[in-house]
Amino acid sequence: MHSYAADAKRVRQKMAEDRHRPRYHFTPPANWMNDPNGIIEWDGKYHLFYQHNPDAAIWDNMHWGHAVSDDLVHWADLPIALSPGQGGPDEDGCWSGCTVNGEGVPTILYTGVQGDWALPQNQRVCLARGTNDLIAWEKHAGNPVIARPPEGLEVTGFRDPYVWREENLWYMIVGAGIRNVGGAALLYRSKDLISWEYLNPLCVGDKHDTTTLWTGSVWEVPQLQRLGDKHVLIATVWENDPLYSVYFSGSYRNHRFIAETVQKLDFGDRHFYAAHTIVDSQRRHIMWGFMGEGRSSEAQQAASWSGVMSLPRIISLRDDGKLAIRPAPELESLRGDHIRHTDIDLPNDSSDFVLDQRGEALEIAAEIDPLGTVECGIKVRCSPDGQEETIVFYDAARNRLGVDRRRSTLDQTGMISTDVKEGALELSPGELLRLQVFVDCSVIEVYANDYVCITSRVYPSRSDSTGVRVYTRGEARLNSIDIWRLSSIWEMA
Repeated sequence: MHSYAADAKRVRQKMAEDRHRPRYHFTPPANWMNDPNGIIEWDGKYHLFYQHNPDAAIWDNMHWGHAVSDDLVHWADLPIALSPGQGGPDEDGCWSGCTVNGEGVPTILYTGVQGDWALPQNQRVCLARGTNDLIAWEKHAGNPVIARPPEGLEVTGFRDPYVWREENLWYMIVGAGIRNVGGAALLYRSKDLISWEYLNPLCVGDKHDTTTLWTGSVWEVPQLQRLGDKHVLIATVWENDPLYSVYFSGSYRNHRFIAETVQKLDFGDRHFYAAHTIVDSQRRHIMWGFMGEGRSSEAQQAASWSGVMSLPRIISLRDDGKLAIRPAPELESLRGDHIRHTDIDLPNDSSDFVLDQRGEALEIAAEIDPLGTVECGIKVRCSPDGQEETIVFYDAARNRLGVDRRRSTLDQTGMISTDVKEGALELSPGELLRLQVFVDCSVIEVYANDYVCITSRVYPSRSDSTGVRVYTRGEARLNSIDIWRLSSIWEMA
C-alpha cells in the first residue's frame, strides 16, 4: 500500500501544474473517473470508491478506485479495490454498486459486466468481501449472486445495486428500465446477501409523460432514503441526451414506492451525475455526484485526466417535499484569506461591483436583496477586461437561477462547452437571494437558498481570469458578501 500511495503522490505532483485541475475537489491521481459508488463510513473513516479506468482518460475497463478520509475533505489514495477478472462474470467491467456492513464484514455488491455491456442480460449483480481496513477484497466464488433480470420483464438495463437492512432482512433495488414504459427500480430480498428473491418493481416511471419532469427509459444508480416521515427515491435518468439526476419524494409501504413529487437534484445536468448518498454516524445524509467534463474527449486525453467528484452535500427534506441541500460544514476547514463587504447599494448603471479578492480556488457567500431588479448575480473567473467571465445569475422576472458560460473561454476550437444552464428558484416576497459559490479551477458549484444547485465546468483560456464581480440590471442591495481563498486538499511537499 505504501508503494501505491507514493506512486499516486508522484503522479499528483506531476498533474499539479494543470491550471484546470481542481485543488479541493477529489480527482483520481490520473486518468478516468465517473460514478461515486460504495461510499461508506467504517471505523470512523469515510471510504470513497469510484468508477475508474486506470489506463486512460476515457470511459473503458471499469475498476473501483478507492480513497479514504478522516474528515470528508482531505483524501488519501488507496489501492484499487476491484478489477475485472479474466473469464469471470465481471471480465468486461466492475460497474457501480454499494458497500454494506455484512454482519461485521465489509461487503460490496456491484455490477459485473461480461460481453456487450449494452445488453441487459450481460449485466449482473456480484459480491465481494473485504478485510477490516477495506484494502483487500475477495470476490464471492459463486458470483454472480443475481445472474439475470427477472423472468417476464423486457428490461432496457439492469445495473447498480443498492442494498439496505429492513426487519432483519436485506433489501436491494437494481436500476433498470421496462421497454416502452420507462425507468424502473427493481426490488429484491435476501437473508444472507447471497440468495436473492425478486419481489416486484419498487417504482416505475413513464417515459412518455411530458407534463412533469421527464424521467427517461432507464434509471441508473437508484437509492431509497428515509428522510423524516417521507422516503426519497434518487435516480439518474439515462438516455442519449439529456442526462441528469432526479429525486422523487413520497411514501414507501408494502414494498412499493409511491412518488408524490419529482425534481432535478442539480440543474447542471450531466455535470452532477450518478448521485450517491450515505447515512453517517451523525445520522447525516451525505451526497456526492460525478462531475463530467465540459470539453472534448481529445482534450481530456491530452490532459491525462477526466472527471471530478462533487463536494459532499448534506441533504434533508423540507416541508414542501423538496430537498434542502447544503455543502458539508467540514469544508469550512479549507478557508484561508478572507474579505467581507456589507451594505452596498448596487445602482442601475450597468457597472459591476469589482471585488478585491481574486483566485482560482474560492468560496463566495453572498446575500442580495433583489429589490426591483430584473437580474442580479455574481461573475466569476473574470478577466480584468471582462472578455472572459462566467455568470451566476438570478433572473427575477422569470424566477430562474442559472450559470451562463457563453463567455467562459476565448478558446475557439469548439472543444469546450459554452452554454446556459438554469432552473426554477422562486423567492417569496421579501426573501433574500442567498448564494454560496465554490470556484475550483474548472469547477463551479452553486448553492442557492439551501435547495437549488447548479454545477458546471469552465475552462478559461487566460491565466488572469481570476476576478469576482457583483452585477445587477435594476437596483438591488448587496447586504453582504464574503470571499475566502480555499487551500488544496493534497499535501504535495
